[in-house]
Amino acid sequence: METIKLNNGVEMPLEGFGVFQVPNLAVCEQAVLDAIATGYRLIDTAAAYMNEEAVSKAIAKCGVPREELFITTKLWVQDASYEGAKQAIETSMKKLGLDYIDLYLIHQPMGDYIGAYRAMEEANEEGKLKAIGVCNCYPQILADICETVEIKPAVNQVELHPFFQQESALALMKEYGVHPEAWGPFAEGNHGIFTHPVLTRIDQKYGKSAAQVALRWNVQRGVTVIPKSVHKERMEQNMDIWDFQLSSEDMAEIAGLDIGRSEIVDHSDPKFVQMLHQMRIHE
Repeated sequence: METIKLNNGVEMPLEGFGVFQVPNLAVCEQAVLDAIATGYRLIDTAAAYMNEEAVSKAIAKCGVPREELFITTKLWVQDASYEGAKQAIETSMKKLGLDYIDLYLIHQPMGDYIGAYRAMEEANEEGKLKAIGVCNCYPQILADICETVEIKPAVNQVELHPFFQQESALALMKEYGVHPEAWGPFAEGNHGIFTHPVLTRIDQKYGKSAAQVALRWNVQRGVTVIPKSVHKERMEQNMDIWDFQLSSEDMAEIAGLDIGRSEIVDHSDPKFVQMLHQMRIHE
């Protein structure tokens, strides 16, 4: 497993395991245990996923020393304020059973996210959060945050896959020293990604699958990927991307798949913003 050094010197794996849409706590716990047994060390959860407790149980049972794990969780919109974030950080640490979190992200740049980020900066300085960052920040929002805060985000977790490549966003992240992390690296199955003719033609060259090619393409761009599966065989396949390298011709061919927009979510849609503000994860 390769790692990347974040802008504060913290080492972060280039591949991790995500638990989005795994709310069943027993299923989530077993999936995380299987992922760690497979070799994953980065586990990505969020307060809004409602499964931090399951991740905690897996951490306690896995037998891997805490310092070898890289645990990420996220602040929900409901808690996007200075005081709200202070409480949310403590709540997540308690639910995860940890005395520090490796990476803490603002889940959506909505509400008083600058106030929340100030609380995150303080928690970072106190050692409770080893690294802090953001999610879903398009270039203009990321630039504003970076020009406003004291501690630049270490990570920006955004949608990144062959059909939405965000090259200009990646260029801005590089300018500010913000590491890109891909959610939805399989485009949530859109465009027949697992059987796409371009990806399957490339995968035959390496004895891999289209999914493995899609993941390898992102990590070769310097992007951390967090694929999700509750099936151990698929976890193993998703991890098996470190023994081959795509050629420049392969990378260029995949670059041609970009449609330049998301087909999963529209963060500029007022109704979507309203929905996120109305989603409550606690009283």
